[in-house]
Amino acid sequence: MKIVVLDGLALNPGDIDWHVLDHLGEVVVYDKTPYDDHDEIINRLAGAEVVLVNKVPMTKDIMDAAPDLKVIAESATGYDNVDVAYAKEKGIAVMNVPTYGTDAVAQFTFALILAVTSRVKQHDDLVHAGAWQQAGRFSFWDSPLIELKDKTLGLVGFGKIAQAVAKMALAFNMKVIFYNHRPKEVFDDAIEQVDLETLYAQADFISLHIPYTVEMSEFINTDVLHKMKNTAVLINTARGKLINEADLTAALNDGQIAYAALDVASQEPINNDNPLLTAKNCYLTPHIAWAPQETRERLLNIVVDNIESYLAGKPVNVVNG
Repeated sequence: MKIVVLDGLALNPGDIDWHVLDHLGEVVVYDKTPYDDHDEIINRLAGAEVVLVNKVPMTKDIMDAAPDLKVIAESATGYDNVDVAYAKEKGIAVMNVPTYGTDAVAQFTFALILAVTSRVKQHDDLVHAGAWQQAGRFSFWDSPLIELKDKTLGLVGFGKIAQAVAKMALAFNMKVIFYNHRPKEVFDDAIEQVDLETLYAQADFISLHIPYTVEMSEFINTDVLHKMKNTAVLINTARGKLINEADLTAALNDGQIAYAALDVASQEPINNDNPLLTAKNCYLTPHIAWAPQETRERLLNIVVDNIESYLAGKPVNVVNG
């Protein structure tokens, strides 16, 4: 069996071992494949029965030109780069990795919250620049510091990652409310399910934990931002396209909300003209919540398990039936 990895660098910059795939067949790894060069994608898929992808598109024309293809193995949870319905028509199994990064993404969500509230890096820079010495007192701070106790965290979505974030918030003595499109059981009586209007009105921190779909495009926009507190902090470790970035920029610059801390952008890598790059009080990181080495190793091992399950005739994590 021939296995082709089309964008290996996304998962593995060299610190994990591709050899875990070797027992499955011939493995060909490409660090990068141009997303918009369908001819090159097709050329690289020649003879492949399994393709590993993270962001490389798997469209109708590409699948039609890859007659040997049986499995599209996503090295991610999301699979919006794949025409899932057409893959089903072609009898190609699309398999994702749904739960590998729960703890890492929850950890990073709180890293963003703490970046806004505790300003560790900012004050570390100031100390190294001599500002503490110049202040002439035992303690100084250059910007407001925020205590999390009794603040309200609003979670949009209440899947595994959001639930892990909720547990962390309770450890900080925060109040936790969440919106979910259907009723969810809670593991602590201190957690309350509410409607979106209530969440926007009450939450001091709003964290997005929902998948991207066309229907949810620019879910956060001017109308929604105007429903939030002007002290609110918006956190996004989900998908960049959930937010209208021009609207968020305006809300930050106008003081409609206080801060945003975002690990994702509508286009990745972020475009040079993205307005968020010059927005006030906007923290941006390059889609790294999922990226600890331990997390990526777990992801690759689950990809291997997915392929093995398919070969054994008992496929798991198939998203297209």
